[in-house]
Amino acid sequence: MSIPSISEFTIRRNANAKSFQRGEAYYESGAVNAVTQRGHLLQAEVEGNQAKPYRVSLNFDSSELLSVNCSCAYDFDGWCKHIVATMLVCARQPETIEQRPTLEELLNRLDHVQTQRLLQELVAEYPPLIEVIDRHVYWMTSPAPQQNTTKTLRYTAVDPAPFRRQVRQIIRDAVRYFEEGCEEDPLCEELLSVVQTAVDFSERGEGNNAIAILEAITSTCVENWHDVAEYGAENDEIARELNDAWCEAILTAELSLEEKVDVQVNLEAWQDEWDADFRMSLEALRQGWDYLPLVKVLQGNLTEMEVWQGETPDYVDDLALMRLKILERQERYQEYLYLAQAEGQNQQYLTMLGQLGRVEEAMNAAQIQMNSMEEAFALAKTLSEQGALQQALEIAQSGLNLQGNCQYHLGIWASELAEELGDHEAALLAIQAAFQVKPSFFDYQKIEEFAGENWEIIKTDLLQIVRSYEGWGTESVKVDIFLYEELIDDAIAIASELSSYSSESILRVMNAAIPYNPNWVIANARRRAEKIMNAGKAEYYDEAIEWLKMARAAYLESARKADWLSYRDELMQTHARKRKLMGMLKERGME
Repeated sequence: MSIPSISEFTIRRNANAKSFQRGEAYYESGAVNAVTQRGHLLQAEVEGNQAKPYRVSLNFDSSELLSVNCSCAYDFDGWCKHIVATMLVCARQPETIEQRPTLEELLNRLDHVQTQRLLQELVAEYPPLIEVIDRHVYWMTSPAPQQNTTKTLRYTAVDPAPFRRQVRQIIRDAVRYFEEGCEEDPLCEELLSVVQTAVDFSERGEGNNAIAILEAITSTCVENWHDVAEYGAENDEIARELNDAWCEAILTAELSLEEKVDVQVNLEAWQDEWDADFRMSLEALRQGWDYLPLVKVLQGNLTEMEVWQGETPDYVDDLALMRLKILERQERYQEYLYLAQAEGQNQQYLTMLGQLGRVEEAMNAAQIQMNSMEEAFALAKTLSEQGALQQALEIAQSGLNLQGNCQYHLGIWASELAEELGDHEAALLAIQAAFQVKPSFFDYQKIEEFAGENWEIIKTDLLQIVRSYEGWGTESVKVDIFLYEELIDDAIAIASELSSYSSESILRVMNAAIPYNPNWVIANARRRAEKIMNAGKAEYYDEAIEWLKMARAAYLESARKADWLSYRDELMQTHARKRKLMGMLKERGME
């Protein structure tokens, strides 16, 4: 399985300029290790600031990347530097990726005895694995219940005991993490993984099994949470995910009146004891699918939807989306459309029309109901997947005139689609809309390509956007554009305010400014070098020398070699006792 083509243009689009710069430095320094591919999964280890390397994983299919993840804590704009470095390996050195067999291929090499021996050895090395095996063996070997044709069958085939043990162990491990002073513990992440098991059962239509698992998880959390609460652990995230999982399980399960009462009593008790919010799950339990106003809506009587008496609860949209998820899973598409329309879920309504191939109907509805960029983007992508490319472009263009928070991504997507369709005017307008909210040097050059003879007029507006843009990490973008246009004064103004942490951008500006404003280069480079040398930071002397070399070049460019030599002699007298620095100042290229 080959990795989908990854261009550097794609990498730059998905990372801000600073992350790309640092990621490229990581790539060039050889920080990316152990790049392996197993089927649809690629994994790499990237050396960073921590003792343990960061783990990057890419999931993909035959045509595109599906997900990209890194174990670092980066949560800003786009891909982190570790992902960028890994992507650059894929783009520039795909031949270095080690092809390894998938898990299925590995297991196919073993016979029954060898498989048993493997599991025994793994459990010996990782004892907690026995609990996971215990649960899965139970599920896989439990006989399927016989269908009862005279009465709705209500059963659970899952033993909740292993889930109780697993949750207790997760909480005990978290206490140990806290006691050892670890800053990061996997408490919520591991609990959410257990909750996902219940969600998986719901998605297979086994709501009663999901409820059995959720009862085990929730009760064990409530009973043992005080152990981690005293270390400051909060239950907001896990309680929120449990509420969603309970809601889905309740709306999927077949429950008798007695079972509903039991679930209600438990949820209310846990809500009070744990200070959690299970109101949505309780409302789903109360309404079910037989609630009369809901029944009428699902029959197409949209004007009679009066589910909420009095004040509308804050979870109304979440509950509607959960119902829609279940209706889609059950392929009850017309009921889905009725409910989405009644609940004002425009994005779900429009995209479902698109998924059903009802393109003209979706286009007509969009003229009335489409209210945001996000709705337009979702519908445009759905129509594109259906092959209705021209209609997708029309929707995307309309979306760029609406309110929303995805203007950059929508603009880029629309521009690429328009270019594919040969509509360069539409491509230009779309990429300009993207540039307004997130300037990029690469998009700047793309606009120049599309603009043709109108470039000089358009360029004036773009430069005004660049000068006024204050987004995080955009200094290098401004430097790239100003240097490209030979606007040295603008580039100098940016570089003068940058810390030496952005040395790559500053050095590029200095190099361009040497013949234009050597005095600025000299003053700025000397200031940065002297700060390091005066502080006696020997580990940063290499950086100080780089600044001094730039100052030297500016001195020589302005025919002031004597001034440079005088300054160098002064530095050698001032820092004579710093042997490492003295050796560097005497090296070739510093005379």
